[in-house]
Amino acid sequence: MLRYILRRILIMIPTLLVTSALIFTVMELPPSDYFETLQAEMAAQGEHADTSRIEFLKREYGFDRPPVERYFRWIAGFVQGDFGYSFEYEMPVRDVVGERLGLTILVSFSTILMTWLVAFPIGIYSATHPYSWGDYGLTFIGLLGIAVPHFLLALIMMYLANVWFGLSIGGLMDPAYFNQPWSWAKVQSVLAHLWIPVIIIGAGGTGTMVRAIRANLLDELQKQYYVTAKAKGLPPGRALVKYPLRMSLNFFVSHIGDVLPTIVSGSELTAVVLSLQTTGPLLLRALQSQDMYLAGSFLLFLSCLTVVGVLISDIALAFLDPRIRLQGGSSK
Repeated sequence: MLRYILRRILIMIPTLLVTSALIFTVMELPPSDYFETLQAEMAAQGEHADTSRIEFLKREYGFDRPPVERYFRWIAGFVQGDFGYSFEYEMPVRDVVGERLGLTILVSFSTILMTWLVAFPIGIYSATHPYSWGDYGLTFIGLLGIAVPHFLLALIMMYLANVWFGLSIGGLMDPAYFNQPWSWAKVQSVLAHLWIPVIIIGAGGTGTMVRAIRANLLDELQKQYYVTAKAKGLPPGRALVKYPLRMSLNFFVSHIGDVLPTIVSGSELTAVVLSLQTTGPLLLRALQSQDMYLAGSFLLFLSCLTVVGVLISDIALAFLDPRIRLQGGSSK
């Protein structure tokens, strides 16, 4: 196991290097950079940009040097915890992300927790009561959650809340607490607004997980080892948890590789519709304005989380299912 983990970690290094090179190349592809775009926008509005400051920033961050040199400076800084400078916000990337990263983790983790708590009991019930009225009804509700896009569901809920109750459900806190220090009142405001994006974002994931649990568990319940366990007198509940439920969780564990970056990135379009103070809108704005260090560092961070998540899921799968081996070769 230790050799497998070390080998996978060594493979992660060139993988992340290639990924970082691709991210930097894509950020360099547009014919103009952030400064040229800013000057063009200000000229269109009849304003004059501070050319001396722009020239200083270009020299400070190496825009007068070859792209290869800037790439290695960016990677060296990223490894040391320096994610670069955001030109649009005029502050380091770490300070820009700041509070937004914590709020994003809170929303995403709450959504994942809600999805698991709701999906597992429903999926188990549907698998153990197949083709019943309860199974059909729960499956229909799950399909609705999958079919309706998150941003559309957010728009519908915002409209209904305003028309029926006269409420505005946008944001993760009351406007009075924006950019204010954390206090108990601010925590209460966040918790009061949190359930709305959690339900909206979690609707589709819950429906997908219910169907996956049902399909995998239903397949395991038809296998001979489960029938034999029941025939030998093992209680149905114990036989269900000890054997088929454990074997049907492989898809769930393998999904960890996608969960980690999702916790940080959040649901971008839903965050824009609901005006959430998360990192999703921040990333979209950085891509639109060509704020390359903010966008590039964020994308590279998500890539790191993806690679780490895949490693964790592979190791967990090996412990969960003895049929999975970490290396090839016949066993005797």
